[in-house]
Amino acid sequence: MGSNAQRRREEREKKVAQLRKADQSRQRRSTTLLTIGLVIAVVVAIGGVWWAVEAGTEDPTPGALDDVQTYDYTGSDHTESDGIPVDYEESPPVGGRHSPVWLDCTGVVYDEPVASEQAVHALEHGAVWITYDPSLPQGDVDTLADQIDGSYIFLSPYEDQNAPVVATAWNNQLELDGVDDPRLDDFITEFRQGQQTPEPGAPCNPPSGQ
Repeated sequence: MGSNAQRRREEREKKVAQLRKADQSRQRRSTTLLTIGLVIAVVVAIGGVWWAVEAGTEDPTPGALDDVQTYDYTGSDHTESDGIPVDYEESPPVGGRHSPVWLDCTGVVYDEPVASEQAVHALEHGAVWITYDPSLPQGDVDTLADQIDGSYIFLSPYEDQNAPVVATAWNNQLELDGVDDPRLDDFITEFRQGQQTPEPGAPCNPPSGQ
């Protein structure tokens, strides 16, 4: 009798040990699969970041900027004080003397014309200035406004230009056929904080109190 009880107890203990071993094996497999999943997720995330960076720094489409007009103004030539008008040769201006106070170029959409002297100072800091003919339909203006993202770019109407939309950076200007002209993206990519910038990294926020 005692022998049978002993045998049953041993069988139960053996079965429990087998179940425990199987459970530990499942836990190890689950841990391994979880680790593999985490590694894959990290690799995918790193790849996504790399792709986003690469996509954001793509070179302009070949030939897209062939029509950019270039000029040869030097920077750091300020008027004596803010509000002094400058007679610019280009319209919109692309460089030259400018106000000591720069325009806020932190992705601002201006509904009214801005002071060219302050806008030129923003160009000196590496901003891209997008201007449009005031007669442009509001829907087209909204389309342009959707492209004014981040810093070192701003939008405003301009009454005296030869194209419906003009993109301007320091010493560089491109007349565009309209708001859907694909060259606008190429211009922004090339010239926002581009190599032409006299004062790269200078702030876009205007001085305190201005």
